[in-house]
Amino acid sequence: MNDPRMPITRRRALLGGALSVGALALGTGLAPACAKAPLVGQPAPYFYRFKFGDGEITVVSDGTLPLGDPHTNFTGLSAPEMDRQLTSNFLPLSNAVLEQNILVLNTGEKLIVFDTGMGTSKLFGPTTGKLMTSIKQAGIDPKDVDAVVMSHAHIDHCGGCMAEDGTRNFPNAQYYISQADYDYWTDEKTVGPNLKAFLDQARKNLVPNRDRMVFFKDGEEFLPGIQAISAPGHTVGHTVFMISSGGKQLCYVGDLAHHPVLLLEQPLTEFMYDTDPRQSAQSRVKVLSMLAANRIPLIAYHFAWPGFGHVAAQGQGFRYFPAPMVMEM
Repeated sequence: MNDPRMPITRRRALLGGALSVGALALGTGLAPACAKAPLVGQPAPYFYRFKFGDGEITVVSDGTLPLGDPHTNFTGLSAPEMDRQLTSNFLPLSNAVLEQNILVLNTGEKLIVFDTGMGTSKLFGPTTGKLMTSIKQAGIDPKDVDAVVMSHAHIDHCGGCMAEDGTRNFPNAQYYISQADYDYWTDEKTVGPNLKAFLDQARKNLVPNRDRMVFFKDGEEFLPGIQAISAPGHTVGHTVFMISSGGKQLCYVGDLAHHPVLLLEQPLTEFMYDTDPRQSAQSRVKVLSMLAANRIPLIAYHFAWPGFGHVAAQGQGFRYFPAPMVMEM
């Protein structure tokens, strides 16, 4: 029992409070607070937007594209060297997972989509085909798209032009591609039986839009502020695009390099889906050297989300530096 004559000191008050909390924790009073939140189970919307010159860029995703064993997809490196590159960059040895970063440019006058993903094809698994969902999450109405620009006619770049029911995903758009790629990938004689899925995809998505198709030429500014630069090898007509606005430049490089390590550290490494692997490697070195020398940023279709950054010369090749994501406009 407390002696009422004993004064209450700060030490006694703190001691008494500690004993009271201890009693509660032992079950002699109210139980301590305990909150348990459920798992959300849903990812964030798959888009990233930033200011570019006088307009804005939104990167939306068609989802991840798992290639499988990198040792069978990239050639010209010994297995130990490939493992060293991957391990030193904290990347798995068993599965090369690529992103599909689709660039949407709003110039203030035109809304332009660069490449369209896999569409409904599940050739590379169930994680692709998210373009129409992610573009709507970004607040973009497909009916407002003025132009669809394709770097080439591969299955994962032209597949989202048409919906499964045969309607256009971008009903008011003009379509732009190199004639070399259009002719090659819609002709079964040039594609051959081993890539029949690529042929079917090109025919499904490109042929119905032939009357809306514009064929750009190397060096042409075919839309205001957008210049085509031929970079063949991955396909016969593979093209990258220099985008200029308000004194700024950015290069959308498409499939110039599929992997930010394996095809940059030693850029003469070859990729199994290249039509002409050696020509592709030479195009890669030429364009990346220009971007590095001029410190021009790039967006790469298959680099880690959102694929925006810089390249710099390093050793016999290049190093990719992802740009910080800026969440304020």
